[in-house]
Amino acid sequence: MDHPICPATAADIDAIEAVTDAAYRPYVARIGIRPAPMDADHTTDIAAGRVFVTGDPVMGVLVLVPEPDHLVLESIAVHPDAHRQGMGKRLLAFADTHARALGLPEIRLYTNALMWENQEIYPRYGYEVTERRRDGQYDRVHYRKRIPEATHDER
Repeated sequence: MDHPICPATAADIDAIEAVTDAAYRPYVARIGIRPAPMDADHTTDIAAGRVFVTGDPVMGVLVLVPEPDHLVLESIAVHPDAHRQGMGKRLLAFADTHARALGLPEIRLYTNALMWENQEIYPRYGYEVTERRRDGQYDRVHYRKRIPEATHDER
């Protein structure tokens, strides 16, 4: 069943942290450090309106940070029990809609260079690599996706 994607509330914090941990924990051994979303300040992000959730119980988490000229997709996490059910696709589509609603012309994101699964997924959804660089202890591949303006039918 497709649950709506809604702004997270303080009551969702434990679920958000559990989903984020479950989604990113498999990468710890591969990359040798904890992925940044595992240590994010979700309480602050929720209070700022940057976190969105889906599922009952919560099985998908999206963290979106508006900047003046783009939307940063800071984190997308789907609990392993909900893989291959279209939840990630729905969350990515929601990010597009959110960027468009904010009038932002592109979405930017990054993934660890050793998270090769993500590097196969993002281009399928219109993201293009802009650069690879080291950010502190992280080796990251950066992406962007241009968001066309809403058509008359979408407004």
